[in-house]
Amino acid sequence: MGDGRPVYQRIADDLREQIDEGVLVVGARIPSRAELKRTYKASDQTVDRAVRVLKAAGYATGQFGRGVFVSDREPIGALVRCPDADDSPLAARISVQDRLRDKEPDLAWEATSTSTVAPAGIAERLRVRPGERVMCTQYEYLADRRPLQLVTSWEPLALTEGTEVAFPERGPYARRGVRGRFAAIGIQVVHAKEIVGSRPATSPEAEALGCVPGQCVTAVERTHYDADDRPVETSDTVVLGDRWRLEYAITFNGRPG
Repeated sequence: MGDGRPVYQRIADDLREQIDEGVLVVGARIPSRAELKRTYKASDQTVDRAVRVLKAAGYATGQFGRGVFVSDREPIGALVRCPDADDSPLAARISVQDRLRDKEPDLAWEATSTSTVAPAGIAERLRVRPGERVMCTQYEYLADRRPLQLVTSWEPLALTEGTEVAFPERGPYARRGVRGRFAAIGIQVVHAKEIVGSRPATSPEAEALGCVPGQCVTAVERTHYDADDRPVETSDTVVLGDRWRLEYAITFNGRPG
């Protein structure tokens, strides 16, 4: 039985196999359009589509004027989720791979906050009316000046407006995390819920994270709740799925039944 795959898919799969098996190593140049056309007896459009598939999967990166090269896909490390982690939007500390342990990553982040209205999906997560005013904060995290994660957070202004914590990145409680900031205004945050999934990167996310649109990203939806089970903050976090892992510490209370 013949190969039923489209030609562009067969080209992309063959190149992926060469990369996975080490025939094409990190930094190696992917065969040129002319070479691929000759090898697979394919058109320009078919070869270009195959290379786009390879880029979208994170296997290759284009360099203007030079060509397309094999990307480094080895995971950098893990974003470790545990009870004693710093309460950043992802509430994570970083564990790097053994090959990088001789140097702790240089971490930095920036944030910008804007008063806006809650989109329908965010209003549902915060249990407020659509259009209710919220503080939207966008974070960009870097590790060794390389993009690490993007976070967008929303907080009901009905809870924070007029207080010293209305702007998460400003004031005396800046950068203290959700729990620390809300504690300053008498709201105790007692638990959080996370939903983890994967999806293609949007064009703005791809530009910020240094990948290509459509490349797989890991998306974390996180919501903080107070003692009355009221949502006080919700956020969306995006990281490159092929470079970072999420690691969770799970504590068992009591004896097994």
